[in-house]
Amino acid sequence: MSEHQKEKTSQKAHESNSSPRADTSPRITSRAGPHPFGGNRPSQQRRTAGMTEACGECGEISWDEDLERGEIVCGECGLVVDENLIDPGAEWSNHGGKDNSRVGSPITPTLSDKGLNTTISRSDLTGGAAARHGMSPRARRDWNRRRVIDDRSKTRKSRDRNLAKAMSLLRSYGDLPGTLLDEAAVFYRKAVEAGVVTGRSIAGIAGACAYLAARERSLPRSIEEVADSFQVEHKEMKRNIRLVSRIIGAHTISDPGEYIDKFCSRLGLQPSVVGEAHYLWERVKIADEWQGKKPSGVAGVMIYKAAQMRGNTRTQADVCKVAGVSEVTLRGLLRILDGLMKYIGEATEN
Repeated sequence: MSEHQKEKTSQKAHESNSSPRADTSPRITSRAGPHPFGGNRPSQQRRTAGMTEACGECGEISWDEDLERGEIVCGECGLVVDENLIDPGAEWSNHGGKDNSRVGSPITPTLSDKGLNTTISRSDLTGGAAARHGMSPRARRDWNRRRVIDDRSKTRKSRDRNLAKAMSLLRSYGDLPGTLLDEAAVFYRKAVEAGVVTGRSIAGIAGACAYLAARERSLPRSIEEVADSFQVEHKEMKRNIRLVSRIIGAHTISDPGEYIDKFCSRLGLQPSVVGEAHYLWERVKIADEWQGKKPSGVAGVMIYKAAQMRGNTRTQADVCKVAGVSEVTLRGLLRILDGLMKYIGEATEN
C-alpha cells in the first residue's frame, strides 16, 4: 500500500472516531435494507415528542405531534414514526357548559338524590359472593350496621323524605314513559321549591305533575283517571293541577282530537267510526262554541255522533263512562254539534 493510500485510510478512521454523531447502535437489516434504529415498522420505532434525530426517509428534523390521531409524523415527508401515543389531555368530553365531571352515570330526576349517592346493597352482604370473598359474620354485622346508618342519613331531612316518597309514587302510579317520568319529576321539584307542597297531599301534587307532564306532550290522560290512580279525590286533583300549572307555567290546552283514538279503542269501535269522528272534529273545531268545554267531553260527542252515522251505535251511558262526563253534558254538546253541522251544510246522518 502506498503512502498516499495509508494517509487517506488513517484520515477516514480519524474522522469516524471524532464525529459527534457517530452511530454505534446495532443496525437491523430488513428487506428494505439496513435501518438505523428500532424495527422496520413505524409502531416499533418508539420515539419521544422531542426528537432530535433526522428522519430516516428524507433526512430532515421536522417532527409534528398529532394529538387527535396519537401519532408523530415527519413534517417534510409525512413518515409516521410513532403511534398510539398517550393523550395527556382531559378525560371528559364537555358539551354542555363548565361541568368537568368525568365519571358516573347522568343525574336521574326520578330519584330523590338524583342518583348521585352510593348505596350499600344488602345482597352484597348476604349473598354467596360475600362468603367466597371472606366476609365473616362479624364483618357482615358491622357492614349491615353501616348500611342502616347510610340509609337513614339519606332521608334525615323532611324535604329528602318528601322527595323520596313523591318519586316512588310517580314511578309506581304515574304510568308514564321514561322521558315523561323525568319531566314530571322536574315539575315536582319546582313545586317543592315554590313551597306549594307544604300542607298538601304529596300524592295529590305528584299526580298533578304527572297529568301536566302528559298534557304538555299531547298524551291523552283524563283527570279522573289520574286521580283514581293516585287515590286522590277528583276535586282535590283539579285544584292541584290549577295550582301547579300556574307555578311551572304549563298552560297547554288539550285537543279533543287527542282522545278520539283512545276512547274508540275502549268502546271497541271500528276504524271507520274513528275516521268519521276525526273528520267531524276537523270540520267544526274552529267554532267558538267549544271554548271552555271539557276536551274529553267534546271527543265523546264526536264519537257518539260518528258511531250513529256509521251504524255502529253506542249508548250515551257507555260514551259518558269512557269520556268522564254526565249524560246531560253529552246531550248539551250534541245540540251544539248538530247546530254547527247544519250551519256548514253537513249531513248529520248517512
